[in-house]
Amino acid sequence: MQKSDMFVGLYLLSAVIFFILPIPNFLLDVLITFNIMVALVILFNCLYTEETLNMSSFPTILLFTTVFRISLNVSSTRLILSTGNPGVVVETFGNFVGGGSLVIGSIIFIVLVIVQMIVINKGSERVSEVTARFTLDAMPGKQMAIDADLNTGAITDKEASERREKIQQESAFFGSMDGATKYVKGDATAGLIITAINLVGGIVTGVTIQGMELTDALQRYTILTIGDGLVSQIPSMLISLATGMLVTKAAKANNIGNIMIGQLFQIPKVLYMVGGTLCFLGIFTPLRKEGRILVYVGMGLAMIVIGRMIGHKQEVSAIEEEVQEEDVQADEIRRHENVNALLQVDPIELEFGYGIIPLADVNQGGDLLDRVVMIRRQIALELGAVVPIIRLRDNIQLNPNQYIIKIKGIQVSEGEILFDHYMAMNPGYVEEEITGIPTYEPSFHLPAIWITEAQRERAESMGYTVVDPPSIIATHLTEIIKSHLDELLTRQDVQNLINNVKESNTTLIDELVPKLLGVGEIQKVLQNLLGEGISIRDLVTIFETLADYAATTRDTDVLTEYVRQRLKRAISNIYFADGDMTTVVTLDPNVEQDIMNSIKQTEQGAYITLDPAKTKKILNSVEVEIKKLENQGKAPIIITSPIVRMYFKKLTSDYFKDLIVISYNEIESDVELQSIGVVTANDN
Repeated sequence: MQKSDMFVGLYLLSAVIFFILPIPNFLLDVLITFNIMVALVILFNCLYTEETLNMSSFPTILLFTTVFRISLNVSSTRLILSTGNPGVVVETFGNFVGGGSLVIGSIIFIVLVIVQMIVINKGSERVSEVTARFTLDAMPGKQMAIDADLNTGAITDKEASERREKIQQESAFFGSMDGATKYVKGDATAGLIITAINLVGGIVTGVTIQGMELTDALQRYTILTIGDGLVSQIPSMLISLATGMLVTKAAKANNIGNIMIGQLFQIPKVLYMVGGTLCFLGIFTPLRKEGRILVYVGMGLAMIVIGRMIGHKQEVSAIEEEVQEEDVQADEIRRHENVNALLQVDPIELEFGYGIIPLADVNQGGDLLDRVVMIRRQIALELGAVVPIIRLRDNIQLNPNQYIIKIKGIQVSEGEILFDHYMAMNPGYVEEEITGIPTYEPSFHLPAIWITEAQRERAESMGYTVVDPPSIIATHLTEIIKSHLDELLTRQDVQNLINNVKESNTTLIDELVPKLLGVGEIQKVLQNLLGEGISIRDLVTIFETLADYAATTRDTDVLTEYVRQRLKRAISNIYFADGDMTTVVTLDPNVEQDIMNSIKQTEQGAYITLDPAKTKKILNSVEVEIKKLENQGKAPIIITSPIVRMYFKKLTSDYFKDLIVISYNEIESDVELQSIGVVTANDN
């Protein structure tokens, strides 16, 4: 057990013991002094702490000190009533503070109680309540600000995590303080009641048991009661003051002493006016009598001198800052340019013209940043890959309503929107057309029209699909990211995925990496899957499959086919999830045989050496069969044998980007297929 744990345990245990067992007056003197010392330590810690959360244990401290202080009250009450001698400290406070007068001592004690209960405790309680409510209300906005900074790259994932944790700590702290201030208020009330009991009980005890005269008993026990109340209320008031300072502290980077002095004495003009006012009062009013002119004029001149000193210091600081700024500018001109920062390439960038800035500006009601956060979340859930940070930048070189999307610094797509319009698209069954500005939807290049806000309700009632500009940009960005997600997956990303799986599947990862496959080879398999839109969320199944077959082959293309076959439930769910019969195209067995005969194996992998003329015939046949499917509104799916699938996909990938090639082994047994055509190598 650590020393700090032992001290806290003994501190609480002693409080419990003091409630039960009587203690000698000498020990009570020591404990009262210790109690005052603890209160002073707490007070000055709250005064000079630079941040409120540095005193995050303060609610617990309030509870502990309150219990300890009440236990001392009980012990002193026991000594007052039983022996009439509670110790030197209590008696000294009663005589010294009251000046030997019962009236003065009583009044001072009452004033202390009133100040603590009505001024300090009441204010601290109200501030704690309001701060707790405002802190809780501000949490969603702070969380959104952190997400926005994270998406724009202003902070790292670690910094974002630290800021989120700090927000949670602030919420918990101010929520606890809202309740902990009740301890202080209750302590002051209990002290007042205990004092009244001591006074009445002491007088009764002195008269009836100790045989004292009523006046002597009143004199003796009133002094002791006042002393006992003072030694209890003074530490209580110090901790109440500490509570008030802590809940009203707004500084984040400095202690309250520096903040207060710096803010009160930072404007020389204010000090000149205060000094002039004091001098006027000391010279031209009756306050100049009996030498008070020296007090007022002295203080006034002191304020004027201080104001002049601060003004001179500010002038010197301004000159120094100006000189320093000029030196920095000169150094910028002279120094060699640091080109390392220019070599950094952002994985994903969204640049837009100044007309689109309101969509990304939270202060203007824009929610584009929130949509970017949702894009990363959506793709992570859908495809199992973590999308890199998406940079959002305004570009004055673009048209006001234009935006471009870059992947690794290269523009891959662009679009244009009308900020105050909506895009309406005909899903195919709208009979009555609506007037608008003709355009094309940027994600799928579908015909659409721009309509105004006034036309929106009518267009929706007619059956049009109506979307707002932020949704257009977000959808376009999502589709671009999905289509390039395979090249965005880096080795470091794969290593992070491996580490996540290792937390719950240590044996699997130890067997697979690096004994059977390296991180780069696993990356190629995952890229192959993402390149064809297959989710990699089920990493355990993927890694299990790789561990099963990596001992026989390290060809990443072949391993990808084994993984796809193991993921057939997921693949079937993507393309055949509706339960209806699916219309597809099959591959002629003769074409499959021709492809297999043309495969050449090398150390770098396999490639196809098919005759160019035959390749052209196959591609022409693919185009014809795809059009049949598209005319029926069906997805372009071609079914092949397992051994041919990956080679046929490579053969057609450069010509038909959206073509889906699936092998029979990747389809669940309960899926119903209907072939409406066959890809052949014959002349069409």
